[in-house]
Amino acid sequence: MSKVRISVAVAAYNGERYIKEQIDSVLQNLSTCDEVVVSDDGSSDATPALVKAYETSKIPVYLVQGPKKGVKQNVGAALSHCRGDYIFLADQDDVWTKNKVEKVMEFLGKNGCTLVCHDARVMDASLTAEKMPSFFAYRGSKPGFWHNLIKNRYMGCCMAFDRRLLAYALPIPEEIEMHDQWIGMINDLKYGHSMFIKEPLLLYRRHGGNVSDFSHGTLLEMIKKRFVLFCALAKRRMAWNKW
Repeated sequence: MSKVRISVAVAAYNGERYIKEQIDSVLQNLSTCDEVVVSDDGSSDATPALVKAYETSKIPVYLVQGPKKGVKQNVGAALSHCRGDYIFLADQDDVWTKNKVEKVMEFLGKNGCTLVCHDARVMDASLTAEKMPSFFAYRGSKPGFWHNLIKNRYMGCCMAFDRRLLAYALPIPEEIEMHDQWIGMINDLKYGHSMFIKEPLLLYRRHGGNVSDFSHGTLLEMIKKRFVLFCALAKRRMAWNKW
């Protein structure tokens, strides 16, 4: 197999309304030594057919079958098929800016940086009205293990990382809340060098079908979730220390 520079992992499920616009925006950022891996989690709409239409693209776009166990495991399935040295996560319904990869790669893999998270503009479903000019400003985003354990600032669709992280992040535990916080904090534990770029390189589409939610439940629920996450992280760290 030829060497792959960048892999883009897309977790898809019934995304026919937006996925073509997203893939098109991804492909304009890539070269022929890159790839896109779409894991479809059993869509009942035209999502698989829309992805298969890219089989003749000069930039490889692969469709794989998801495990049908929800978004976390579908992300894990997409990541397990990625061959690139650097991996970008992508949702099925957003739009990348034309310079996203170029901007991220100014930092990723340089001076020890193993993970990059960039800002995003939060938009309405049609991408015509801006709801928030900066997700970072809304969440108070910045790197740091304890900072992100208390309140997650990692946003999967805005993340890219060194493929070495997969050896420690996969498999994604079922008991944790979301994959992005898990991956970001595994990087904090293992490598400790992430960059938060204060530049919006994504149009984040908010609509009725978003998997992620900006609400996080009651204080008690949040404490329980953080305890579960902390225990899962500690268990994974103990496991890799035995390797």
